[in-house]
Amino acid sequence: MFVLSAIIFLPMLGALGLLALPERKTKTIQQVALLTTILTFVVSLGLLFKFDPETYGFQLVERNNWIQSLGIGYRIGLDGISLWLVLLTTLLSVVAVACSLRVESRLRAFMACVLILETAMLGSFLSLDLVLFFVFFELTLIPMWLLINIWGGKNRAHAANKFLIYTFAGSIFMLIGIISLGYLHFQATGTMSFDIVRIQGQVAQGKLWTSAIAAEPFVFWSFAIAFLVKSPGFPFHTWMPDTYAESPIVGVILSSVMVKMGTFGFLRFCLPLFPDILPAQIPILVCLAVFGIVYGAAVAVVQPDMRRLMAYSSLSHMGFVLLGIFSLSSIGVIGGVFQQLNHGISAALLFLLIGFLAQRKGSTMLKDYGGLKATMPIFAALFLIAMLSSVGLPGTNGFVGEFLILLGAFQSAYANQFSIGLVVVGAFGAVLAAAYLLYMFQRLFYGEITDPENAKLADLTKPEIALAGILVVFVFWGGLFPNTFLKPMKVSVDATILMATNGVGRRPSWDNPETPLPFFRRKLSMAAQTPSHLLTPGTKRLIAHPGPGGRPPGAGGR
Repeated sequence: MFVLSAIIFLPMLGALGLLALPERKTKTIQQVALLTTILTFVVSLGLLFKFDPETYGFQLVERNNWIQSLGIGYRIGLDGISLWLVLLTTLLSVVAVACSLRVESRLRAFMACVLILETAMLGSFLSLDLVLFFVFFELTLIPMWLLINIWGGKNRAHAANKFLIYTFAGSIFMLIGIISLGYLHFQATGTMSFDIVRIQGQVAQGKLWTSAIAAEPFVFWSFAIAFLVKSPGFPFHTWMPDTYAESPIVGVILSSVMVKMGTFGFLRFCLPLFPDILPAQIPILVCLAVFGIVYGAAVAVVQPDMRRLMAYSSLSHMGFVLLGIFSLSSIGVIGGVFQQLNHGISAALLFLLIGFLAQRKGSTMLKDYGGLKATMPIFAALFLIAMLSSVGLPGTNGFVGEFLILLGAFQSAYANQFSIGLVVVGAFGAVLAAAYLLYMFQRLFYGEITDPENAKLADLTKPEIALAGILVVFVFWGGLFPNTFLKPMKVSVDATILMATNGVGRRPSWDNPETPLPFFRRKLSMAAQTPSHLLTPGTKRLIAHPGPGGRPPGAGGR
């Protein structure tokens, strides 16, 4: 009954247990931290058996009053969009703890920070209350700041403070938006509430924004700025290179999950809650996504440090995720949601392998390496797989995600939602990705061994191979059997798109998930029979440019 709460707070309980242990009991601290993450992952696997992929309503919902007078509650639930993000978080937390067992300085505090960060990320993905989401969203800042500032590189203080200032500043904008939505719900219903199910229900009926239509763009951008900072998206990305360069490897691995909180925020809040003004914002957001793709890839090409190269690579790849989400086509948004998972796996694998290399030599500069394929063949093979996944080679998970995103983006551009030239430029980013990743691989593994120390570097140990091998399995699983991941998310994604694009009275509602999605698709096809003032510009555009078979783009049958 309380399975979601158990998943969220098991890591926090583990962290409290660690703080009760003496610092000298290193082995016990390592065991408690690792067992806590493994137990959390095992419990989260149970969600796959409890989850119903045929409904777009939230499942396993838990509701309790928190600050009743203000309408703030402890409300959590699961849908097809958050399902895989929860499992990604619990999986990578196991990997992060397992690869940090060699940490010697303040081990107890280190592991406690990792576990608290896991709780904060899980709570963010499962929150159904705006204030609760904000609490978990902000909670990620504290352990991450500590991980960078205490266990980071030589410029760790600057990187930690930059990370904190940027992300906290973005959160202030979101807080303004949250308060605005709570007040608008009060105006519409007479009761204060921050429950996103209730708020979206008012949006679906056209009541929330009736008296505040002029404020809708400002509230939208208060959320969008916060999520662009977190993703990160261009031009709010400048905290990322320093953070990735100075973080301990565990921080970078978990950051590959934490940045998904930004793209998740767009899916959970910006699309369903602001349908009236969304069509006017889509071209701006698509431009930012494409700029991020190309700029990140172009800057990555000239980076001498592997971590900074991967930071700009992540900016580029998250640009693809944002492009898919903002395409508002079923294919594109599903591709964006899937690519969140893919990037989390491939980026974590690359950072894990870079961490193994740094542990052996203490450097992540490309100039310090060369010829490693002769001395570290297993490491080279695993690195090649991770690199090809990031490039998007057919057969790997990265190919499926990028293909769906570009297909959906071209479909939406054909419907005149934005310029097709933007999609062409974005596709060019995939070519640049191959350039900088192949350049990194060539510098690491080919050429002569100029440093005698490189000839003595040991190949990966069996535990290291096993740890990296877990992620390699998902690289090929996602590439060869993508429906394993795509099917559970499809209904939730389609419902979100209809919430964002349909007109008043024809939007699905989370508080009434019994109404099947085909009903809303049929209503959309009959939308021309309704008064034009009830239709959003996005709905009009979808009617004017129907997809194959007379359906609007992205509204394929189930």
